[in-house]
Amino acid sequence: MKLAFFDDFKLGVVTGDKVVDVSDVVKDIPKLGPQDVIRTVIEQWGTYKGKLADAAAKGQGKPVSQVKFRAPLPKPENIICMAVNYMEDGTLPEPAPINAFMKSPSSIIGDGDTMVLPDMPATIFEGEAEFAVVIGKKATQVKAADAMNYVFGYTNFIDGSARGVVPPTNVFYQMKSRDTFAPIGPYIVTADEIADPHKLPIVLTNNGTVMQKFNSDDMAHKIPRCIEWVTAIHTLLPGDILATGTNHRGLNPFMDGDKIELTTEGLGTLHITVRDDQKRTWARITRLKHKESGAEGVHTKQTGGKYAK
Repeated sequence: MKLAFFDDFKLGVVTGDKVVDVSDVVKDIPKLGPQDVIRTVIEQWGTYKGKLADAAAKGQGKPVSQVKFRAPLPKPENIICMAVNYMEDGTLPEPAPINAFMKSPSSIIGDGDTMVLPDMPATIFEGEAEFAVVIGKKATQVKAADAMNYVFGYTNFIDGSARGVVPPTNVFYQMKSRDTFAPIGPYIVTADEIADPHKLPIVLTNNGTVMQKFNSDDMAHKIPRCIEWVTAIHTLLPGDILATGTNHRGLNPFMDGDKIELTTEGLGTLHITVRDDQKRTWARITRLKHKESGAEGVHTKQTGGKYAK
């Protein structure tokens, strides 16, 4: 099942090219906001699954082209992002040590929203193509062998990054937790619809040009290991997000006016735009092409706009 929030945060089920309003099914859920609704649905999936399926089958639906999708998890309590979790098309000799960082819930935006680049010195702004695991039940000290039983579903995820921030302490916090730096969506796809999350083609385009194109079979630390490792540190809760990492070779600068599309097979396409009031510019090139050109540094240097040198 594909679960979405749309328009004024109505709960919907996406079927084909339509979304059916199923908010009547969840109208009795006590709530302060939409996250309470989706968290309760996830927690009590056994109760709601059949009711939502029936409502979706009976409803007429509205074309997805006529609705505004919202973030399907508007305010998760935990957003955990795995760091350096791909083998970079097999070019790394061995997996990097397992590692992760957290993003602020205020970094979440949804389909059709805008990532806003902050007015701050940074060597470059990038967005990493990923997909995220949606946690289905309270998870503490979970063993890898049991970990997939804690997965409710999956959603597209873009990990916004401000590289080269100073001073070089608390780097992940400064570069990753900015407002709007965690676009997700357009919906949650329940785990039963994804045969193997470790065999998913992932493609990110920037203004229609393919920049990142890789497969989740290149993941270094697989989802069960990631869940095991994270839940050995702290508890994950229903509706939390665990982003699985990216292949860095296709990373490219995000600049003012960019139109970004991220498609993971089976998870739909997430669309965002980028706004930079400082109008900073970089060469339109991926990290891999930059490296192959023999240029210095990890990525291309800023060529225009505020803070350019």
